[in-house]
Amino acid sequence: MHKLMFLLLDEPTAGVDPQARRDFWDEIHRLSIAGLTVLVSTHYMDEAERCDRIVYLAHGKLITQGRVADIIAESGLVTFRGQGDGVRELAQVLRRDPAVQQASYFGAALHVSGTERAALEGAISRTGHTDIAWAEVEPSLEDVFIARMARAGDDRRSHG
Repeated sequence: MHKLMFLLLDEPTAGVDPQARRDFWDEIHRLSIAGLTVLVSTHYMDEAERCDRIVYLAHGKLITQGRVADIIAESGLVTFRGQGDGVRELAQVLRRDPAVQQASYFGAALHVSGTERAALEGAISRTGHTDIAWAEVEPSLEDVFIARMARAGDDRRSHG
């Protein structure tokens, strides 16, 4: 039997429990270390972060590609994480501010992202919530993906 050189996996962990998902990724890494090229399609950004290189496609076109750290660094996003009892009330308010490109929950925290640090800080301060602890954090790959997809616009291809 010949030696396998390439493995293509299309959303292999969709619907899989957390332990099986972890075991699956351990096996993917073991195969990769052994020299097998593995191509995985996934809509889970935490899984994409486990890959050596990633590619974003939108509407049949390449949006970006490279190492996760490089894609995050090149995104131009500034992200603040807010935590506190009243944080759930703020997403809708912040989304209305022109400086905020996205406001999304990550567990009990709120990520607020945009491209202008000072404008984001102003948007956050204008909420008047002093009981929320805010800290600048590195944008997550999910933050970057959402921003890139928004920039890609609507799918204008003909599907007829």
